Amino acid sequence: MKPRHLLLIASIAAFALSAVSAGGAFANDRYATPPPLVLSPDLSAPWVTQLQPQRSAGQLAPTAPRIYQNNNRSQQRATTPQRSANGKQTRKKQDKTLRQNTVAQQGSFIRASATAPQNPAKTAGGMNPIYLPQEVDYTTKHKTGTIIIDTKNKFLYLVGDNGKARRYGVGVGKEGFSWKGTETVSRKAEWPTWHPPKEMIARERKKGRILPTRMEGGLANPLGARALYLGNTLYRIHGTNAPSTIGKAVSSGCIRMRNQDVEELYERIPVGTKVVVI
Repeated sequence: MKPRHLLLIASIAAFALSAVSAGGAFANDRYATPPPLVLSPDLSAPWVTQLQPQRSAGQLAPTAPRIYQNNNRSQQRATTPQRSANGKQTRKKQDKTLRQNTVAQQGSFIRASATAPQNPAKTAGGMNPIYLPQEVDYTTKHKTGTIIIDTKNKFLYLVGDNGKARRYGVGVGKEGFSWKGTETVSRKAEWPTWHPPKEMIARERKKGRILPTRMEGGLANPLGARALYLGNTLYRIHGTNAPSTIGKAVSSGCIRMRNQDVEELYERIPVGTKVVVI
């Protein structure tokens, strides 16, 4: 064999040996500690970091919960007898059901109010939207916080400041049962028990309708969600589950309101509030 052939064979062998050595080194590199990851300046720019979800300051540093108290409310509850825990749970369930029904009704009330002409038609619930609660101008000699009931126009006004009042639609006493005068709220009750007067029981019996002597509070109770008792009389401002009767003379002398409206009034006024019926 010629010398040049031997030199070529030796070169090829040396190259093969170096390749095998390098391959083993690369294989071992897979298990070595990887180099640190460096983020490109382009990817750390502000417009990129804005894509990440942000947490509000409140989430980063939560604060203690706030507790709101209504002193008048606490005082008013103190004047009424304490009820059992079961009774409170029942009233809460009734209030929840009432709120759900209210939400379902509000859509039709709002739509009817938005499109109502000067003499608006009745809503799907049977109530004219003119009797929905609203703030109105009202001039009176009576003090702020007084309740004034206009039986002719079927409105109840809660007198406010600066010539304003909160106005609600009401149902009033039918012919022969209407009355006028001044009383004070002597008691307040949530989901009150109904005790029909003997005169009413006898009167309804003649019509073929038998009334109970007592009915516990609830959604089927004619007194509705709340009742404000007027002095020592048999009259009350109370709720009703029949909003179609608001704006009419249908009662036996009591003033009836939508349940959600009497709930609002209940929270706004204390025992001792002056009530003027005109």
